[in-house]
Amino acid sequence: MSKVDQLNTGRVGSVKIMGRKILLSEFFVLYLTIFYLLVLFPFIPRVFSPYNIKNVLSNTWPLLVIAIGQTFVLITAGIDLSQTSVMALSSIFGAVIMTSEADPVLLSKSPLWGFMLTENGGLFSGSAAALPVGLLIMAAIGVAIGLINGFSVAKLRMPPFIVTLVTQMFFAAVAIWLSKSENIRHLPESFSRLGRGNIGPIPIALIIAVIIAVSAHLLMSRTLYGRRLYATGINPRAARISGVPTARIIIAAYALSGFCAAVGGILYSARLEQGRPTLGNTLLLDIIGANVIGGISLAGGKGKVLWTVFGVVFFIFLSNTLNLLNLKFFVIDIVKGMVILLAAILDVVRSQLALRYSGGKV
Repeated sequence: MSKVDQLNTGRVGSVKIMGRKILLSEFFVLYLTIFYLLVLFPFIPRVFSPYNIKNVLSNTWPLLVIAIGQTFVLITAGIDLSQTSVMALSSIFGAVIMTSEADPVLLSKSPLWGFMLTENGGLFSGSAAALPVGLLIMAAIGVAIGLINGFSVAKLRMPPFIVTLVTQMFFAAVAIWLSKSENIRHLPESFSRLGRGNIGPIPIALIIAVIIAVSAHLLMSRTLYGRRLYATGINPRAARISGVPTARIIIAAYALSGFCAAVGGILYSARLEQGRPTLGNTLLLDIIGANVIGGISLAGGKGKVLWTVFGVVFFIFLSNTLNLLNLKFFVIDIVKGMVILLAAILDVVRSQLALRYSGGKV
């Protein structure tokens, strides 16, 4: 082989190694997001406008909080389809607690009318306790639904898909029944600030999302629960034999998922300044998609908060750019579905490559 051929072979080998390193890097989705935006920039220069960036970021924080909750469940090899119903039900109950005025024409047929809701508002109308009590009730609803899901999966051995599909349908219907499909408005300004306000130049929603993300990262990476969570997802039977209380680990994961869904519901409700019985009904694809794109394995045992962050950012930009292209809603859903499918296939390829080249083997 001539020196030129050796040089070319060496270059090809270097490119392959570099490509493999990028593909297996935990920052791969971040690189993909940057590449995607650079490719689209000549066609959609508005994508980097200050207004669009602000809009993208405002959509990122609540979705990130909810997706982090889903990450816990996916690591156990489960899935939580009920997060959107948690958002809706907690949104309604929080609004009922905090509202200062209710229209009898719209809400008098609600089963809550005259008991928790009147023309003068909710139970804590005008009270300084309205905000903390409302937030506590919303979070408690999320945890309670999560515990129901977790108990059914871990103790009753029911399939996670069926359990959470049923709870999603049931509690979404309850939210609509309680509000008679009406939004509940006239919420305290202090509540609306959670979704729209800032502390200095920093959005409050960003602060909440960062607190949730850092806490989840530390829980997964620095605690005994985190180690047991991954062990349960990789091989639950082996984990049980090793003394891991897998049932409690799974129940806690679903409770955390419900809590994060409720916090996401708080942020969305605060931004909309109303309790909405259909809150989140279109978000399930985004929640699951962001996790899959980020590299969270549907087979369980693999996932990091950082990957979820990258997946959410990519998915938010994907949705944003598809809307900026003025595509029809069904085309957008088709593209999202294809991207999620490709992400799942890519996850399998990356896993096989990681196994093949583990231990320094080339």
